[in-house]
Amino acid sequence: MAVSEREVKVPRHPRRAAFDRFAETAARFVSRGFFFTACLLVVIVWIPTVAIFNNVDTWQLVISTLTSVSAFLLIALLQNSERRYDEALHHKIDAMAAALADVIDYEQDRDPEQLKRHLDDLRAAVGLERDL
Repeated sequence: MAVSEREVKVPRHPRRAAFDRFAETAARFVSRGFFFTACLLVVIVWIPTVAIFNNVDTWQLVISTLTSVSAFLLIALLQNSERRYDEALHHKIDAMAAALADVIDYEQDRDPEQLKRHLDDLRAAVGLERDL
């Protein structure tokens, strides 16, 4: 069966990169209640440590640094997961639009001109998000 030039090619990557697997595992971990509970416990344990530090500014700097570094790393990991999700979603939408265009192609018996316009609009929409 010949491949038409208008068909959507959905890439299949059987093996993801190590960082992608790590980012997905981290995203699953930080989205659970256990991670939130662990973060809450860190803050609860941190609060009484004001007695250990001679200066309140140092005490605040410790938690600020810890949370800033954690947030920075989590944002990078979660962006990776979000990017891969967006790409998969766009491939799925492109494939559905192409399939719908093929179905419309078979239904051209009624009003061929109007159907042709709709078909062209639908095919133009495939991959539109890449142009934005």
